[in-house]
Amino acid sequence: MKAYQLLAPGRADLTDVDVPSPGPGEVLLRVAGCGVCHSDLHLLHASGLPYPMTLGHEPAGTVAELGAGVHGWEVGQGALAYIVWGCGMCRRCAEGAENACERFPRGLVPGPGLGYPGAMAEYMVAPARSLVPLGGLDPVEAAPLADAGLTPYHAIDRCRALLTPAATAVVIGVGGLGHLAVQILRAVTGSRIVAVDVDPARLAAAEGFGADETVLSDEEAAGRVLELTKGVGADVVLDFVGSGPTLSLAAGVLSSYGCLTVVGLAGGTLAFPAASPPQGLPWGAAVTKPYAGTRRDLHEVLALARQGRIRARVQRWPLAAATSVLAELEAGTIEGRAVLTP
Repeated sequence: MKAYQLLAPGRADLTDVDVPSPGPGEVLLRVAGCGVCHSDLHLLHASGLPYPMTLGHEPAGTVAELGAGVHGWEVGQGALAYIVWGCGMCRRCAEGAENACERFPRGLVPGPGLGYPGAMAEYMVAPARSLVPLGGLDPVEAAPLADAGLTPYHAIDRCRALLTPAATAVVIGVGGLGHLAVQILRAVTGSRIVAVDVDPARLAAAEGFGADETVLSDEEAAGRVLELTKGVGADVVLDFVGSGPTLSLAAGVLSSYGCLTVVGLAGGTLAFPAASPPQGLPWGAAVTKPYAGTRRDLHEVLALARQGRIRARVQRWPLAAATSVLAELEAGTIEGRAVLTP
């Protein structure tokens, strides 16, 4: 079968590999679509990975074969794969939070395309417990929900208590994850949503996804957000970029006792002097750094999709175009989420 693999730091290509066989408790998934993420770019430029490694951590498809001891799944059934595969035995895994598996303290819990062979291929193997039924959703359209839906949903859920009808939520970066964050906020909260981005076209799209206000991300952005909130600031700020400028903007518009959630991994640093405001963060501020989400979160994301309340903005590409897609993603020309189809 064809698989798009990391071969060395900075080098990836389409290769021929054997179709994997599912072991006990595993399922062979025929991949229908795999979303492409900025994390794939991070891996491409990283080193010390288990080469060769098939990329792709947003897998959706149909069950092709069941391993020994697997029950509850049928060949041909549509499924989406949960993207973090913990030990299944620790306290966190027992509550469905494999994204915080205690076998990987303070580290990255691996998953498909993130340590294990991923879904930029014709087939992939996954633990049966990590699959969630698609329930009639188009697997290509649904594939990005494995991460681009799960991650913002989890980030929003962690600060749900603050997201009242009287609250303001700011979404910084309305690209692959951010455009779904706007939709999720609209679906599960009554809060006012302010979308912030450097691209006017993305801001226009954010209005269609449910944003109440849009703000161009420039040197005047913080002032405009504060003006919208009558100087109080936002109760929740979700930064889907994570650069120095966006973190500074996020801190500058956060309200007292608000929550700043850093999802993006652009390598920025948040200044945090231990001093009274206006230096540093406002009183009572919380900063969180969530990773992926829980299996329960993924079930809830798919429920929202089946209800028609969220939908990823998808561009379909053939698997053979993976190198070109990563180049376009790095150049910032992908709108929404690119999905590779074998």
